[in-house]
Amino acid sequence: MSFVAASSPAKAGAQSGAETGPRLSPGHVRSDWSREEIRALFDLPFLDLLFQAQPVHRAWHVANEVQLSTLLSIKTGGCPEDCGYCSQSAFAQSGLKAEKLMDVDAVLTAAAEAKAAGSGRFCMGAAWRNPKDRDMDALCAMVSGVKAMGLETCMTLGMLDRDQADRLHEAGLDYYNHNLDTSPEYYSAVITTRTYEDRLETLNHFRASGMSVCCGGIVGMGESRDDRVGFLHALATLPAHPESVPINALVPVEGTVLGDMLAGTPLAKIDDIEFVRTVAVARITMPGAMVRLSAGRESMGEATQALCFLAGANSIFTGDKLLTTGNAGSSADAALFEKLGLRPMTSEEPARMAAE
Repeated sequence: MSFVAASSPAKAGAQSGAETGPRLSPGHVRSDWSREEIRALFDLPFLDLLFQAQPVHRAWHVANEVQLSTLLSIKTGGCPEDCGYCSQSAFAQSGLKAEKLMDVDAVLTAAAEAKAAGSGRFCMGAAWRNPKDRDMDALCAMVSGVKAMGLETCMTLGMLDRDQADRLHEAGLDYYNHNLDTSPEYYSAVITTRTYEDRLETLNHFRASGMSVCCGGIVGMGESRDDRVGFLHALATLPAHPESVPINALVPVEGTVLGDMLAGTPLAKIDDIEFVRTVAVARITMPGAMVRLSAGRESMGEATQALCFLAGANSIFTGDKLLTTGNAGSSADAALFEKLGLRPMTSEEPARMAAE
């Protein structure tokens, strides 16, 4: 399998006379992005932006390979946080009933089924503010069991302290997911029970334990483009970029604050081109990250998904459900991959080749 050599997108754009925004090299990693530079990328003509994103993607990742991941809700509903997008919040009137933590064997059965269906990463999510110490033995058993199957492991359990992070890492947890969700400025319009600083502190705990970081957010929550700039700026200026960046499009759920607020308005669904722009800017500013199309993909047409892959997305959740919301489904994904000439990523660790 070969990597395609990439020339500087800024130079290529300059030859065509196009405004190209910040000059960059596909192999160069920066954590000093300014908001003005990120805004300039968003403001590029759409085709110029994709023209910059694709060489960056090919410099760091195998072309036409997409990682397949499966997400399982191991503890559904009853979360004490008031996240305005979430049907699992105890504040939501979504009709979702709180359930107990799944049995370890049931989780391992689901993981085996996911692997058989082609997934390379198995993600487990619990609707908690933070895990209780009494649950840690079961959580660690889930991690070690899934890891023994040869799958990458990921969990999202809310906030962690350092001891909990160390235990999960010792059990074999590869990734911990904890999203920033949106910009620091817009955050309080979405969540009030947990601060932005709380989220950053949790990132520091599991980064310090040795786990890889899965951290992204949600667009289409009524935020402005400046908020999308601020969201990606917050991620791209972390001391180390997240190894995985999920980009979600809000799925408005009746009974949630945002679902009810946005229902029937032009903001109920983010513009497809703006969503692709967000993916492309994430790819350019965080070149080594796996950029994952997450929630909202089930409402995207094939052309929009194809543009997302062109913009640098190289990971998806497959299957029929993401936690409690619908997903495109494995058969639909297989048909799309066939049409686009994409193939599932087969290596346990994503292959990367930065320019040296």
